[in-house]
Amino acid sequence: MKKVILSSACLGTTMVFAQVKDSLQTQSVEEVVMTASRKKENIKEIPGSITVVAEKQIQSQLTVNSDITSILQYTVPSLGTNSGQTSNTGQTLRGRQVLVLIDGIPQSTPLRNGARDLRVVDPSAIERVEVIKGASSIYGNGADGGIINYITKRSKTDKKISGISQIGFTGQPYGGTLGIRASQLLTGKINRFDYTFSLAYERTGYMKDASGVYLSPTYSTAKMDNYNGMLKLGYNINDNQRIEASYIGYSSRSDLNLGLSTGKYGIRPTIGEGVGKSLETTPQGTPKNHNIRVSYDNKNLFAGTSLNINLYYQDFKTVYGYSDTFLNGGQSNVISKKAGARFNFDTQLWNSANSQGEIIYGADILNDQTVQKLEDGRFWTPNMNMTNIAPFLLTKIDLFKKLTIKAGLRYENIKVNVDNFNTLSVLKSDGTFTNSIPVTGGKLNYNALVGNIGIRYNVQPYINLFASFSQAYSINELGRILRTSTSETIKSLETKPIIVNNYELGATGQLSNWLNYELTSYVSTSKLGASFVQSPDRALMIQRSPEIVYGVEGFLHFTPLHWLQFGGSYSWMEGITSLKDDGNYSAKINNSRISAPKVLAYVQAKPIPVLSLGLDMLHSFTQSRFEPNAKTGLYAYGEGYVPEYTVFNFKTSFEVNRNWKLSLGIENLFNKKYQPAIAWWSARDNEFVNALGMRGTLMVEYKF
Repeated sequence: MKKVILSSACLGTTMVFAQVKDSLQTQSVEEVVMTASRKKENIKEIPGSITVVAEKQIQSQLTVNSDITSILQYTVPSLGTNSGQTSNTGQTLRGRQVLVLIDGIPQSTPLRNGARDLRVVDPSAIERVEVIKGASSIYGNGADGGIINYITKRSKTDKKISGISQIGFTGQPYGGTLGIRASQLLTGKINRFDYTFSLAYERTGYMKDASGVYLSPTYSTAKMDNYNGMLKLGYNINDNQRIEASYIGYSSRSDLNLGLSTGKYGIRPTIGEGVGKSLETTPQGTPKNHNIRVSYDNKNLFAGTSLNINLYYQDFKTVYGYSDTFLNGGQSNVISKKAGARFNFDTQLWNSANSQGEIIYGADILNDQTVQKLEDGRFWTPNMNMTNIAPFLLTKIDLFKKLTIKAGLRYENIKVNVDNFNTLSVLKSDGTFTNSIPVTGGKLNYNALVGNIGIRYNVQPYINLFASFSQAYSINELGRILRTSTSETIKSLETKPIIVNNYELGATGQLSNWLNYELTSYVSTSKLGASFVQSPDRALMIQRSPEIVYGVEGFLHFTPLHWLQFGGSYSWMEGITSLKDDGNYSAKINNSRISAPKVLAYVQAKPIPVLSLGLDMLHSFTQSRFEPNAKTGLYAYGEGYVPEYTVFNFKTSFEVNRNWKLSLGIENLFNKKYQPAIAWWSARDNEFVNALGMRGTLMVEYKF
């Protein structure tokens, strides 16, 4: 029996579903084991739904596009479509911000959300991706819409050494430079010691649209050098105790030097042309993302109790392009350092033939130091130093092997120290600059008790019902609120946290040996949400107001023949807000958070044992939720009309022998000319860009 082990904990998370397509043999839900409450669990015990992107899915999608934001848009139903750029702006989960992790280490920077947290590791190092949908407080600040946890590869062999070597080439049918990527994975086990070592390098080529025209150089993924390294060492002290240490490093830098030709929104796209003189003194991208983790497990600390300890450290920096919106111009960055510890105890209360009960308890400690500056040293936000201490308790009861009840509490205690600073002079719509204002910092204190409760009843294999309530607590975009301050003290600013209440109801099951399904509905509310809106001078600001987001998503998976499988998913959401104190939810949350309805479909076939064929489709529906300004005819930011589009990707692999494999992927198979959703809803001339045209990837793999 093959098992998929999920290591993400989700106290405060309620709907869990494992979407596993890592072979042409459908795995029944009974075979999937996951960790949805800081421990391994059978999916039949979990009152909720998650999406799991398995290793073979990642490898298959990697053949088409190595950008993890593209891989996720094709595999996660309720995740927004990607921008095709280095930024993941607009790629929200169920209409809210998502917290990104690598092996449980936070990657997101919610104190100043720079939208660079999805592209922080190379897909070749990822074993699977766990996507927990809906508000979750388990990892602290930032998980309003859920969690995306990249689980990196580990040693799964008894050999002293084994590995996978890959080299690939990418190109488009319009001439220009080729892209190249190479990766090496080594794993092994020597007595009680095991190791995993991987390296990856990618040099992307130029990016062109379906007409062979250079895409906009702004936040472009073209001509980038991407590096990734990982070392994971484990030692089994005895049958009950294990210690593990790991390092993961990622770097991405651009040397694209194209000129920029600004287009006209809805009429002519912004493009790159010729070789231009860049004003950038630092390459765009994420020059460093260092992650260090040490963990200790004891399965039998004392009678009926196990212990898990995780210590971690992250050092992150990302750099944006040159902008003349600052006085004298400049490039901004986001710099974040995090250090944390998680202590997790699991005590078995009773365990009989038909029922069992347990409690999971412990504490999480996190220190997050984040700042946004210009590369010349000027501060755009002040230094923000957050300390979060959160004890938690989760109980779980299983009755008659059919009924599971879970409930948990978590106490958030957050303190943020804010330095004194001067606001930057930025460009206004009339061509003048704002005045710099000295702002006195200080201490901000937040605390709250958040909880979750869920129930799952496995009626029959063909119908399993679940319902749940969960909460998230976050201080999202504090930095953006501070940097636009018009007051001389932070005490007068609206910096209250976002508390999200998430309600979920769903059903899942296996109607036959060849059909699995899931249907989920959800509602999330917050008394004080946070959204980007456009100010009168067309600058972006944060709007704080009550919010309701609701939606549905469904999934079908068919395996009519042992060599053929196909299926798809559908997701739809809506968001409304109350802009007045009358409680009337008469306004809509804009499209920067509320994605257009999306259909994902796939077919995979293995007509002979050595040949695999696959076709993926993404269809994004029309989104027409707002009207342009009656006087100017212009849409406000986030409110632009979004037309529908459909894209197909093709992939195939051929196993030459037990060691060698050839793979071919074609992105945008029919060379569709279209614009990504963000190009339309942002309603800005410089952001109205075309999407990538047809591009092919040829990959050679050697396994030993």
